[in-house]
Amino acid sequence: MHTISAILDVVKSPIAQPSLWKQLQACWPALKGSLALVHKPCIRPNCRACARGQKHPNYLLSFTQQGRRRTLYVPRAMVPTIQRALVNGRRLEQLLYKMGPALLQEYRSQNPAQTGPKTPRQRSRARKNSSKS
Repeated sequence: MHTISAILDVVKSPIAQPSLWKQLQACWPALKGSLALVHKPCIRPNCRACARGQKHPNYLLSFTQQGRRRTLYVPRAMVPTIQRALVNGRRLEQLLYKMGPALLQEYRSQNPAQTGPKTPRQRSRARKNSSKS
């Protein structure tokens, strides 16, 4: 949540593109990770399905938290929401990649380029070019 608030602060800035704000709002809920359908035996000792070798389908969400891989069970009713959030997370990541160049381009269009102090190498080139003229 901390990261989202930082992103929103940047997007609300005066130089941010209004269309970018709308695209970010459309990407909620968003998360990063993967969803997998696995088949596992249950804990009931007399389960007929497990006795026949038919394991039970379960969904697992895998993600990284503080540098460690975590996995959580996902209830079947939440699977569509998690799938949509994963798609939105990928879309949000692409928007973030586009946001940096877009913000710089907008800033540069509003602020003319300023040159910094010349380096010693640039000064020697300038002298050579002026002496040739």
